[in-house]
Amino acid sequence: MPGTLPRFPSLPRGVTMPALLNSLPRGINPPSLPRGITMPSMPTLPSLPSMPRGVTIPSLPRGMSLPRAAMPAVTEAPRRLLQDCCSVLDHQTPGGLCGCCWALRPRYKRLVDNIFPEDPEEGLVKANMEKLTFFALSAPEKLDRIAAYLSERLTRELNRHRYGYVCIAMEAMEQLLLACHCQSINLLVESFLSTLRLLLEADKPHLHILATNSFVKFANIEEDTPSYHRSYDFFVSRFSEMCHSDHEDLDTRNKIRVSGIRGLQGVVRKTVDDELQVNIWEPRHMEQIVPALLVNLQQHSQNDSGLFSAFPSLFSGSPAEQTEVCFRELLCRAAYGHINNAIKPVLMHLDSHSLWQGRGFAVQCFQIIMYSIQSQHSHLVIQQLLGHLDANSRSPASVRAGIVEVLSEAAVIEATGSVGPTVLEVFNTLLRQLRQSVDYQLTGYYDNGGKHKTSSIEEKKLQDAVIKTIGSFANTLPIYQRSEVMLFIMGKIPVPGIYPALGSPNSGFEGSRMIQVMLLKSLLQVSEHYESSNLLTALPSSFLEPLLSFTLMEDPEIRLLVLSILTSLIDRRHNASRVAFDVSSLEMKEDRCSRQDNLFMRKHAQRLYRHVYLASREENSGRSHYQALFTLLAVLSVELANEEVVVDLIRLILALQMTLSNQECLSVFNRCGIHALCAAFLNLLSQLGPPPTLHQHITQVIESRQKDAPHLLPEVMFCDKPRLPEGELKVDEALLFIQSKICEALAGSSYSAHCERFNTPYTPQLTGTQTRRKYSQSYFDWKNGGVQTKLIEVRNVK
Repeated sequence: MPGTLPRFPSLPRGVTMPALLNSLPRGINPPSLPRGITMPSMPTLPSLPSMPRGVTIPSLPRGMSLPRAAMPAVTEAPRRLLQDCCSVLDHQTPGGLCGCCWALRPRYKRLVDNIFPEDPEEGLVKANMEKLTFFALSAPEKLDRIAAYLSERLTRELNRHRYGYVCIAMEAMEQLLLACHCQSINLLVESFLSTLRLLLEADKPHLHILATNSFVKFANIEEDTPSYHRSYDFFVSRFSEMCHSDHEDLDTRNKIRVSGIRGLQGVVRKTVDDELQVNIWEPRHMEQIVPALLVNLQQHSQNDSGLFSAFPSLFSGSPAEQTEVCFRELLCRAAYGHINNAIKPVLMHLDSHSLWQGRGFAVQCFQIIMYSIQSQHSHLVIQQLLGHLDANSRSPASVRAGIVEVLSEAAVIEATGSVGPTVLEVFNTLLRQLRQSVDYQLTGYYDNGGKHKTSSIEEKKLQDAVIKTIGSFANTLPIYQRSEVMLFIMGKIPVPGIYPALGSPNSGFEGSRMIQVMLLKSLLQVSEHYESSNLLTALPSSFLEPLLSFTLMEDPEIRLLVLSILTSLIDRRHNASRVAFDVSSLEMKEDRCSRQDNLFMRKHAQRLYRHVYLASREENSGRSHYQALFTLLAVLSVELANEEVVVDLIRLILALQMTLSNQECLSVFNRCGIHALCAAFLNLLSQLGPPPTLHQHITQVIESRQKDAPHLLPEVMFCDKPRLPEGELKVDEALLFIQSKICEALAGSSYSAHCERFNTPYTPQLTGTQTRRKYSQSYFDWKNGGVQTKLIEVRNVK
């Protein structure tokens, strides 16, 4: 009837509620009865006393009624009553009849309680979980209270160390998260995240793994309306700490680290796509996430790098594998403004752990970075590395070489766009490192104070790495930018009397010479992969004139580098590698000279001939110089030869042969080398197109030399141990190539129109001017303390 309550079973005779509760020790809750054991039946309770005067129970709204409570059986009444007592003590619910009576508790609490079995090993009660899920979907406004009560139950079980029930509570929260609609999921999330924090703060590894797995499931849920007031700072810090776990047991340590990595991956997935949420790209977050990932990647690289590539299945699920997946996912989601924040912690980690040396971990890290980020952002990584190289300009050579090696590998990976808009700045930085390395090599110290020593071997390794990197970067550029780079490098080469000296003012002549060699090697790296159909654009006057001027310098290494650069730029069909002194099996690619090539030869042919002529007569030339001259002449005859060019090349060879009779200052080796050069080139030229009569004359002279003067042939002179004649060199006329016989051989062919040019012996000419041109080379005379200048004068002879 209205205003009254249902009747309940009474307590045993002589036992009252206060007596029952007061009999328990302090801090000990009354335990539940074991399975299958019940209290004896009790008589019914007497009627409850009436309400105090003036106090009435509010009536329910129209149409609403109290749920009908199913009365327990008589045998279960004492157990249920005991549970009500436990509810009062454990849940700390407000006082009153509804707080201590299980039947009158809110329905969501009863549904939550029903999912927990009597034995935690039985797992979640699925039937009751379905009821709870249905209730949550039917009344989404109560989701927050359901989650709060679940969190309360989990906290209580955690404090009691009843971890089985903790797992059941987490499973229930996960199922509710997955079942709820996106619009109402925010009601669950706060309690869910607070529960995860509680588990992650515990000192049990299996609870950390449990919390991480739950967080990963939550991170994979797509939310239509995310909550922008959430904070993931704790999870970033805790997951990063798990990645550094040093647990005694190896298996447990790996599990904790993998969980930490997966947790960080979940944080990234949850926050990275929505800029209105917590900004995971802030430096304070990146400085925790990136080192945590690199630590696991580093240990794998040190211990199992070879095994992982051979047996990847053995490392499935390992920290290293999970780290690489997470690191790649993090980088591929990085926008333009986030690249720097992601790269700086990598550089700091490599610095603090001294990981730049060698080709190991640093190269592996940046390979992952370059392959993962968006291609249009690659130049930002290059700029970060270049800036870091400048910042470490006073670090040991091994550190600088490691950074340069990483730069080279990064440029190779990103074929296009890796240099970015500041092309010349990249090469300027690398050339500056070359100059500094030369100064350090000469002084023996890599700091101004003279406290930190360096060795020439380490600095040479650095210089080789920088030169290789310059070539790697140049290969990523289009053709027109490579031309700009070559002009830029040429402008940096110090030429005494022409260009100002670079580097330290105290480096002197040796420093300038070393810089010249290094920059010419860099230029050779760029030119080796330079391919242009138009030599007028590939070799403009602003580039060709200073380059050819180096062929007149006394330093043999510089002259050899210049000859190699010229050959690589002219050799567009890659015939240089096929050139051999034995022309019987020669396979060279020929093509008709184009109009642009004819224009190039009309403009620059005399300049090329002059420098070949003068370079051949240098006293300190060696076997490699004559081989380089032969290769250059062979490439010219194949790439740019027409009838006029062939005739001029023959005139050049005859002029070299003629000057040997009057050149007494040359050594026997040099004179034999020039004779061998002339024989090798004319033998090659006779195979390429002139009439057979010319080939007959060339063959006769070579056969005569094989019998009487083998030291005049390239096979003997250009070997490792050349055989020189004893005494003075005497060459009979039968061993020389005769101009009149060559003219007769060319008569009647397409070359006859140019045979009149043989009547004028070749002499070096100046093109474009009739004035005298001087090339100077300055060098220090260290004994006398003065400066000597050698002037090489070339006059125009008519």
